[in-house]
This record gives sequence, C-alpha cells and structure tokens, in this order.
Amino acid sequence: MGIGQVGVFGGRFDPPHLGHLALAREAIRVFAIDDLRVTVVADAAHKPSVASADDRVAMARLTFEVLGATVELEHHRTTVDALEAHGYDDPIFLIGADELEALPTWKEPERLLELARLGVATRPGHAPRPTSPRITLFELEPHPVSSSELRERVRRGEPIGGLVAPGVAAYIAERGLYRDG
Repeated sequence: MGIGQVGVFGGRFDPPHLGHLALAREAIRVFAIDDLRVTVVADAAHKPSVASADDRVAMARLTFEVLGATVELEHHRTTVDALEAHGYDDPIFLIGADELEALPTWKEPERLLELARLGVATRPGHAPRPTSPRITLFELEPHPVSSSELRERVRRGEPIGGLVAPGVAAYIAERGLYRDG
C-alpha cells in the first residue's frame, strides 16, 4: 500500500503565521493529504530571510505540529530543484494566489508542473484563472497577516498573539527575534 497523497508546503516562514496554518489545514481537507511536508527554505533564491534557518525550522515545527506535518530544512534554492531532488510521486505543492501570479518568473515553471500539481489558495471572490489542468484552486478565508507585517510589529514592540501560534510568539520573545530593523 502506498503512502497516500503527499502535500508540500514550502517557504521561508519568517515567521510562520496562522494564515500559513489555515492554508495547510484547508489543503489537507480539500486534497485528502495524508503526508504534509513543510519545507523551510534555507536560502531562498527570491529574497533573503531575517531569522536563521534553524530558528525558522523551530518556529515552523511549533506552528505545523498540530497537523502532524513533517517539517524539514530545504537546501535547494528553487522549488523545481527541490521537487526534482525529492522525487515525490505526483505531490500537491501548496501556494497562495499571489504566488500563482508570479509563477511565470519561477525557475522552469513548466517542469514544476510536470513534477507536482499546484494547490492554490484563493480569497473569496478573487480567484485567478488556472493556466493548466495541473493547477487546482481552493478557497481560503482571508487572514489579514503577513510575515513582513509580523516582523514590523515585533520591531515596534507590538503584540503578535492571535497572529502566530502561541509557541511561536513565545519563541520569538525568548530568542529576541525581529527586534532590530
């Protein structure tokens, strides 16, 4: 018997927030994902991270443990290279609608769609048109929070409770993350 449907949710997670968790939770339901792999990109090709890779992996574990997800550090800088290396059997790679719009700028987007189907979280009433039968949209209630906004809130000394998992808020405070601009 096979392992079932693999879902891959990759990103910098700098820091991971409840919007990320909601996306993963809904994708598990919609796509009947049995094995969720959260891959924390060590050194993303598109933009640098603020917190260390180890801190981001620890925060991702604190966020996604409630889903029974496997959280791993990903050393490949691009999605297509990571998917090539892991050799999953037709996984669903999870992204937000904003990332779908940027897909043409990704490394080898056609190859990416050969390696994985895309599960794209959309906001109600704001669904882009899929450009491939390998792209499936699913609706997600909006979570008005972003990682950059969270970093800014921490820098200003504002609370982040209710926007991140409780363990993540405590971790950020204990480690003094994001305090410097």
